Amino acid sequence: MRFDVIEAFVAVVEVGSFVGAAQRLNQSKAAVSKQVAYLEDEVGARLLNRTTRSVSLTPDGLVFVARCRELLQQWHDATDEISDRKAQARGLLRINVPVSYGISHLAPLWAGFMTSHPQVRLDVTLSDRVVDLVDEGFDLAIRIGQLPSSSLISRRLTTCRLIACASPQYLSQCEPIDHPDALAAHRVLSYSLLSSGDTWVFTSRDAPAQHVSVRVSPVMRSNNGDTCRDAAVQGQGVVMQPDFLVDKELQTGRLVQVMPDWQGQQLGIYAVYPSRRHLSAKVRLLIEYLSAQLYGPVG
Repeated sequence: MRFDVIEAFVAVVEVGSFVGAAQRLNQSKAAVSKQVAYLEDEVGARLLNRTTRSVSLTPDGLVFVARCRELLQQWHDATDEISDRKAQARGLLRINVPVSYGISHLAPLWAGFMTSHPQVRLDVTLSDRVVDLVDEGFDLAIRIGQLPSSSLISRRLTTCRLIACASPQYLSQCEPIDHPDALAAHRVLSYSLLSSGDTWVFTSRDAPAQHVSVRVSPVMRSNNGDTCRDAAVQGQGVVMQPDFLVDKELQTGRLVQVMPDWQGQQLGIYAVYPSRRHLSAKVRLLIEYLSAQLYGPVG
């Protein structure tokens, strides 16, 4: 399929006339009309209703124009990417990352990127707050969780899993926790920015898998996962935190996973940025670098 005829067809639809499309494409009206007629012959269907004053889409045209726009977008994205690969990464790159994950897993990576791209200057902000990338001037953010629908573009870099755990001291003083429903009666240390709030979600390892949601009543809330974890280590209750935040404590026995037959949610770790179009070399290269460094589950 020729992209010039697709572009002519989309231009006629968006402008609303052959004359306007011709002006946009810097072509003659006759040339645009010929391209659209060629396209209709190719697909074997009339795509436009033509009158002396206006054009409108036929039912077939309405379906087809959506596909044409997708093809043109993919074409422009591909050409932009190839052109951008020839450019050298340079300039200021502002990044927002979660506090705990930024310290434990991302902090060791920045030096490698700067060594490979010495003309890039990094400005890394650690915050668990969901920033507005456009209004606050960030080029890229790292986000953990289930992303809501938005105009932002995201690329999953890796995954983590939430683990419910408590100290041996706490567990020795209470009844065994063998089902998620039992958590409703326990002291809980809650991460206040968890997307599901005070509702903890579990999936059984049995087949077929069972899904259980339990509403917990925290004795403490914090917007920092390290704070919740450390309180749990000191015997203050049950905590639900990502594996990257509690793995060391689990390995040393300072924390013990409760209900090993039930899994917490798996969360994606994403690079999020405002637009795919005209993506700068510095952002694209950082995403590729982080993807290569973080590929696979974190733990």
